Amino acid sequence: MSFLRSIEQRVEGLIEGAFGRAFRTHVQPVELARKLTKEMDDHRTVSVSKVYVPNEYSVYLAPPDREQFASYENSLVDELRQHLAEHARRERYALQSHPRVVMETDGDLAVGEFGIATRMVQPEQGAEGPPSSEPGHTMIYRKEVAAVPTEAASPVELGVEEPKARITVGDRTHEMDSRRLVIGRSRECDIQISDPNASRRHAEVRRDGDTFSVVDLGSTNGTDVNGRRTQRAKLSDGDRITIGTTDLVFHREDA
Repeated sequence: MSFLRSIEQRVEGLIEGAFGRAFRTHVQPVELARKLTKEMDDHRTVSVSKVYVPNEYSVYLAPPDREQFASYENSLVDELRQHLAEHARRERYALQSHPRVVMETDGDLAVGEFGIATRMVQPEQGAEGPPSSEPGHTMIYRKEVAAVPTEAASPVELGVEEPKARITVGDRTHEMDSRRLVIGRSRECDIQISDPNASRRHAEVRRDGDTFSVVDLGSTNGTDVNGRRTQRAKLSDGDRITIGTTDLVFHREDA
């Protein structure tokens, strides 16, 4: 596929997405996939050395929406399970079992609306990880009825260029080649620092599109950016991240 054709298809996808949100009626499978991964991200539990996420997801649909999936519901459920498993692998989340997705019908929902409830289910008694939990609050997603203005796609959205980033610790350099880099004393961290004042999983640097930020993972001694204590902070080129007594410098290069 040519480079220009690739850009053309990305632009088409952005335009189709805007019109789809404006005129759709029934729930679409891609919407379910996006919101399921959002629920996984929103219900993370940070442990000593792992980040646990729910492994059971109940999807509530209006009767007409559930009916439209009747002929391929089993295949759709399997695809959504695989999508969640891949997202967990990519983000290095810990699952207590392969994700389970259950479709339910809710007569109180209107066409185009759906709800998602999550919980952690421990498959075997005595298994490592947090205890099983009761189903959480059901998040309801409602259809958008107003047209969404189409904005010009950024170079990053088109895949033409993407900012590069790296983190230096002393004479070591770590390229930001994934969406998240975990920093801490544990050997499982992407950037391991030998600092007694650092937690095993202390903080992580995240990429969201063309924006980078550092997030404290519930550490004991906290995280500073340019000398100021923070739970989450957007990063710019040259910012200094302090963990314990160790300084890390964030570098960004825009293509």
